Amino acid sequence: QVQLVESGGGLVQAGGSLRLSCAASGRTFSRYGMGWFRQGPGKEREFVAAINWSGGNTHYADSVKGRFTISRDNAKNTLYLQMSSLRPEDTAVYYCAARVRNSPIWTYWGQGTQVTVSS
Repeated sequence: QVQLVESGGGLVQAGGSLRLSCAASGRTFSRYGMGWFRQGPGKEREFVAAINWSGGNTHYADSVKGRFTISRDNAKNTLYLQMSSLRPEDTAVYYCAARVRNSPIWTYWGQGTQVTVSS
C-alpha cells in the first residue's frame, strides 16, 4: 500500500505558475512509477504527465508539453508538477497516482487538489 496526498493547488491568473506536490507514504516510493492526472468540470479524467521510478524518463500530454514539468525526489518521497503559462482550460482537480514498475495499471490515487485558472 502507498498513500498519496496532494498539495499546492489554488487560484492563479492566466499566465501564472503553480507547483503541485504529492507526498507518498507507505511502501518504498522508488518502487513506483508516478503520474499526474486531472479532471476538469464536466470532463473525464485525463492523463497529464508521468515519470518512471528513477526520474530518468518522463512523458507528457500534448496539451501541457512545454508548460508543465514533472519531477520526483525519492529521498523525500515526493512527486512534483511545476505548471507554468497556465490557461483557464487547465482548471481541474489534479490527482497524483502510482503504479508498480512496468505495470500499465495506476493502482494508487490521491484525493486531489483543485487548480483554478482565471482569465
